[in-house]
Amino acid sequence: MELVAETLAWLTEGANWTGSGGIPNRIIEHLALSGVSLVLAFAIAFPAGVVIGHTRRAANVAVNVANLARAVPSLALIGLVVPLTAAADPELGFKVYPTVIAMVVLGVPPILVNTYTGVSDIDRELVESARGMGMTGAQTLTRVELPLALPVLVGGVRSAAVQIIATATLGAIFGGGGLGRFLVEGIAQNDAGKIFGGVVLVAGLALLAEGAFALAERALTSPGLRVQRKAWDPRLAPATNAPPT
Repeated sequence: MELVAETLAWLTEGANWTGSGGIPNRIIEHLALSGVSLVLAFAIAFPAGVVIGHTRRAANVAVNVANLARAVPSLALIGLVVPLTAAADPELGFKVYPTVIAMVVLGVPPILVNTYTGVSDIDRELVESARGMGMTGAQTLTRVELPLALPVLVGGVRSAAVQIIATATLGAIFGGGGLGRFLVEGIAQNDAGKIFGGVVLVAGLALLAEGAFALAERALTSPGLRVQRKAWDPRLAPATNAPPT
């Protein structure tokens, strides 16, 4: 109970909500770091997953690469790239770039695997019907495969976002910003309230991201949207356009 009281006292202390080191500013820093990492991970994983899923080629390579990336500890990766990035940029190369690189590596696997799975699992009859109607490969991809794969794709982004937000705290060990600063400072000051206050904030942010993406997934799989997505089914075209008998 004492730990809970200390945590609540720290979270409700007005001084902790003001200034550059206050909770609002640290949340903004954490979201910025996580957001940039997620966007970069998506930019790498989404095109690769789409190509692999659409062509059904190099799937084993993609899965193996994803599993290898998952096996790399984020803290160890940050430590490995710090000398390189710090040499290139003494300021951001120590505090920001290593964390971003580690978070991108963390975020790529779920997006890559879910994108590949979502596109490759589309009913082959749909794809063949689309091609039989004269659609090109690009048209089949954008008009049939991607719309149907969207819920699975969002699930991958959801998983990546939660992992990145929860793990981005490691950057504070190397002097970076974000909510991890409260953990590092709390340990240095032997302040349990600050430590667990930071933990609560990180967990809350991760849960908010989880909830937001869960709502998006639910919306994409809702009955109303499923009805709309049937319009993408090229097999319905002949029946729709068929002349009356």
